[in-house]
Amino acid sequence: MKRLIAYGLLLFGINSCSKGKGTIPDVNEPTKPADPVVEITKPGKQALVWVDAHSNVFGTYGKFSDKNEIVKILDILKDCGVTGLVVDVKPSTGYTMYQSAFAKEFVTQNGKTKPADYVDFVISEAKKRNLKVYLSIVTFVEGTTNGTIGHAADNADFKEKYESIVVKNVKGELGRISQTGKNTFVNPAQPVVQDRALDIIKELVSKFPLDGLILDYARYTDINADFSEFSKKEFIEFMRTKYNDSQAANMSFPTDIVTTWKETSGQLVPNITGKYYKQWLVYRATVIQGFFKKARQAVKAVKPNVDFGVYVGAWYSSYYQVGVNWASKEYDPFQDFNMRFDWAYPGYGETGYLEELDLLLTGNYFTQVKLSENTATASLKYHWWSIEGSLNGIEYITKNKKPIYGSLDVGNINYASKAEISRAIKYIMSRASGGVMLFDVVHMYGPQYNYLKQELFDAVKEG
Repeated sequence: MKRLIAYGLLLFGINSCSKGKGTIPDVNEPTKPADPVVEITKPGKQALVWVDAHSNVFGTYGKFSDKNEIVKILDILKDCGVTGLVVDVKPSTGYTMYQSAFAKEFVTQNGKTKPADYVDFVISEAKKRNLKVYLSIVTFVEGTTNGTIGHAADNADFKEKYESIVVKNVKGELGRISQTGKNTFVNPAQPVVQDRALDIIKELVSKFPLDGLILDYARYTDINADFSEFSKKEFIEFMRTKYNDSQAANMSFPTDIVTTWKETSGQLVPNITGKYYKQWLVYRATVIQGFFKKARQAVKAVKPNVDFGVYVGAWYSSYYQVGVNWASKEYDPFQDFNMRFDWAYPGYGETGYLEELDLLLTGNYFTQVKLSENTATASLKYHWWSIEGSLNGIEYITKNKKPIYGSLDVGNINYASKAEISRAIKYIMSRASGGVMLFDVVHMYGPQYNYLKQELFDAVKEG
């Protein structure tokens, strides 16, 4: 099999919300697509729509600060065939969209005010329409860009101890992530950070009649994090216990992990890696897996019937960069001689967390639907940068053990037409075992928030 080509991620937006590590460039524009084939969707599949808090409630063109508008939009979604919502209730500020014992309530921003009973109201109206409701939290982000707004900004001691320490530039200089102009990620390895997230998870599951809890941004910010003294200490202990390596205590940190850095498409990535780089990847994935075990237990201890899931980017070939292994524990990338992931190391396969989930939402954020639509991919089976190829890969590394929801970003991805959006939805519904997730409802009702500059409800309904 041909080796997979890992394309860089181009980070861009259009004054709206975006998910995951970033949107994906339209690499290798597809040739003229074949006529769409309408396939029968299996009974029981779901069509979920994400509701981002910032954009829908506080955004310039957001409508979810008005209860009448919420009702209208839910009616439209129901008519489109949507079966459920994923409602963001702890956005990147670290504040919550309800009164919490563990976080400040997010009430107003940019002249917009949240309805006092926002979460209760959305759930109630959704249930009236037989829509399922999954509540979502931005797990390891506690403040917006530049560190000026959010939980970390409000709590100096928390910020000082737990804000993620990152490599800031190609010189390898370390600093706080808020100094880089990005959202204030915190260090997932810190017990206090994990406990705060777990407290909010337990609160949500006990407080609301939800169908499921979805984690978002349950990861490191990127490959340049976290290089704090705490992470160094934890990694040295990990090397001693996992690999019986007592010499790691004498390492040069962080150059024995990444020796030099470079910038590619605006992203800071390793240029020359050190002798502990691959073990470092195993360590970070172990941290995230450990948290997922705790998070699942937290959900099930309160309400066993509530589903536990996560949103991740579908590009597994490079998702190791954010410290996440969403594959099955039965899949070992180090022993995969078909794909040959050169970053894999013995023990990495043990860090898979799929078995902790009830459902997996994967961001299949690509304009190319079928592999045959591009001569560069026509002979491939697994290709992480097309919808068909990524779904093939997802089924392969998850071994179909959990329901998979292929996801489309209908606003930040530059689809050629509404018909292409519909075609992509149809294909995912015909292939993904769980169904489809569409990001975001604001892109559907706000022409200002999508590339086509039109309402997209009709495209969603057709899909």
